[in-house]
Amino acid sequence: MNIYFDVDYTLIAMDGTLRPHTKETFSRLIDDGHKIYIWSGVGDRSTDIDRLKLSKYVSGVFVKPLTDFEVGLTRFEVDPIPDFVVDDHREIVEHFGGIHIEPLYFRSSNDEQMKSLYEAVFEFSECGKSAHRGFKKKPEKGLDF
Repeated sequence: MNIYFDVDYTLIAMDGTLRPHTKETFSRLIDDGHKIYIWSGVGDRSTDIDRLKLSKYVSGVFVKPLTDFEVGLTRFEVDPIPDFVVDDHREIVEHFGGIHIEPLYFRSSNDEQMKSLYEAVFEFSECGKSAHRGFKKKPEKGLDF
């Protein structure tokens, strides 16, 4: 899968520190055959990804559309299309499918979000669903009730 991670409060706290277990989780996801992409509504975050020593895990960095998501993918030349997103903003996850992760505002050594995230991605890739409380399946297009 092409997994897209948000930056602020998803991967890094307000002070710029990396969420615990991120590198280990990224490594495991790649070992499982997934590709990791970074996107942010703030703009290109390549400098932050380099500073945090995440570049070796990341296949691309993009600007994230904040509204009109499908149009924004084209406008910001996001390619490939996300299969799964991880974000602290629920509406992005509800649109693309993935995991709504609890925001990380302050550094916390006991934050286990990335460990549970890995389990959710593994579960989803195996059976198309997850018991993770933040999991949202991508809505099927064309279903008007």
